[in-house]
Order: sequence, then C-alpha cells, then structure tokens
Amino acid sequence: MTDSFGFGRQSTTDEVLEGFDLTGRRAVVTGASGGLGEETARALAAHGADVVLASRDGAKLEAAAQRIRDSGVPGTVTTQVVDLASLASVRAAAAELAAAYPAIHLLVLNAGVMAPPLARTAEGHELQFGTNHLGHFLLTLLLEPNLVAGAPARVVVLSSGGHRVSPVLWDDPDFEHTEYHNFTAYGQSKTANALFALELDRRLGDRGVHAWSVHPGVIMTELSRHLTAEDLQWMADRARASRGETGGDEAGGDEAGGDEAAGDEAGGGPDLSAFEFKTVPQGAATSVWAATAPGLEAHGGAYLEDCSVAEASDDPARASGVQSWARDPEQAARLWDLSLRMVGLAG
Repeated sequence: MTDSFGFGRQSTTDEVLEGFDLTGRRAVVTGASGGLGEETARALAAHGADVVLASRDGAKLEAAAQRIRDSGVPGTVTTQVVDLASLASVRAAAAELAAAYPAIHLLVLNAGVMAPPLARTAEGHELQFGTNHLGHFLLTLLLEPNLVAGAPARVVVLSSGGHRVSPVLWDDPDFEHTEYHNFTAYGQSKTANALFALELDRRLGDRGVHAWSVHPGVIMTELSRHLTAEDLQWMADRARASRGETGGDEAGGDEAGGDEAAGDEAGGGPDLSAFEFKTVPQGAATSVWAATAPGLEAHGGAYLEDCSVAEASDDPARASGVQSWARDPEQAARLWDLSLRMVGLAG
C-alpha cells in the first residue's frame, strides 16, 4: 500500500477523525441501520457533521439514529428510508433528500447485499449488481446538483476485496443466461463499485466533487446473513490459498472474498481462523478517512484499504491490492454508459 498518511489496518474511526471539526458539513450514509454504516454515521456526527442515515427498514433506521443521538453527538441525526433494490424508491428518496438538503458534502455509499441465492430487484436486475451498484449509481446521479452545491464534496463507495473474484460480466451482468454463482455476482458488483468511483471522480473532480472506493476489511456484521457454512469455508480456503497455505482449492482473492464475513466456529462449523477480522470501528475507519483525509484529492478515484491508497496487483498470491480490471478507465466509462441504460437515464 502507498500513501498511508499515518494510519493503517488497526486504526479506528475515532483515531482517524481526531482533531476534525465537521460542523456545518452534511453527510448522507446508506446502509446505516447497523454495522459499518451506523458506525460511520456515529463517527461523523461525533465530530459535528449533520448526518442523514439511509436504509430500507424504517424501524431499524430510527433505532440506529436514536442510539447515535443518545451517545451525545453534537451533530444532528436524521433518517431517510430508501430501498436500493427498487429504482422507484431510489428516485423518491433522492427527491426528498435533494429538497431537504440543498448542499450535501459527504455521500457514503455503504449499503450492500452479499452472496445471496439468485434474486432480482424490482426492475429485474440481479440483486447484488442492482443493489450494490445500480441503486447507488442512480442515487448519486440524482444528488449530483446537491453535491456540486456542497463542493468541496466527497463520495465514498464501499467496494471490497471481493472485487478480485470477478470483473464485470459485460455480456450478461444480470445472469439471465450465465449460470449463477453468488460470489461471482458479488465480485462483479464490487468491481462495479470501484469502476463507478473512478469514473465519477473523472467526471466531477473539476467541479469539486471527488470519489473513492473502499475495501473496509473483514468484519462480523449482518451483511453475512446469507452466507452458508459452505460459503464461509470457500472464503476461508481462498484466504489460506492467497497466503500460500494448504487447504485451499482455489488460489487468489482477498482475505475473505468479501468486505464483511461472519460465522460460528462452534458445532463443527467452518474454520474461520484464516480471517483477520477487524472490529466495526476499524472496519469503518477507511470510510471516514476517505471522507475527510487532507490531500486525498490527489488520489481521486483510487481504491483504498487500511486507510491507505491500495497498490495495483493482479498477483493471485496476494490478499490485498486492487485488480487491474477495477482500475481500467475504459471499463469505467463503459460501465457508466451501461448503467445509464439500465437505470433508464440514457437517451
């Protein structure tokens, strides 16, 4: 990794934000009803930012907002219901956000779904590509005027080391004809997240809006709710193989093939000793670092991990770094055009 700016894998949100005063800054965080999203929102509000928590479950969302308020943060905490698996919901939420907050300074696209059985969004897109990428893509484009009004503004897109599993499947991103594999689909969506940040920064950087993609690490949160014991073992085998250990049937990938993994080692379940887990405050640290670190604009569009700018690496023996297919400007532009068509904004 390069340009660590003094932080690393074990840094926490509070350590990264020490000394920051975010008073007057408006942040919107998706997937904020728990886990990394809630911690990201709490940390920003603790340093004075006015934060909007966004998620599809209104009851969980309000509970998370109240937990943050009860912690005594100086920033205001409000909520916005949005279902990223429904483009109609995204449009409605974006309209409400745009009207309520003319200037948005930070947009953290944290929400996601990981490795479920084959399912589809309201519009028929494969669920992971549709939720993790298309929903966030549309939300960002609809909030673009507010981000420009808030410039200097930042967009943080949660990707994952799971991007190393698959590039974008250009001929069939929705798995209409291709045999579905949950981690291939997850990997595609995480590659799309990285490419989206790259192209967004290229398009809006000169207007004061910069973007980055983030791999938070391996954290035990609700994102892993779809994972079976077989899924966790597959991930653990990849983690061991990436370090040259025996017991894996496939080389390459990141620590766990995804950004958040959980499991139960009791009762003869999968052996999770291969994973180097982070705490939630450590996992959210790179997101808040991306949202605030001085001088990071020089690395606009970069893929970040462990509060650092990740190194480019296609080496299957490495568990870290960013694959070339997630850093390709031509593929980023191609994904932008494809996404415009898929969300109904082309032509």
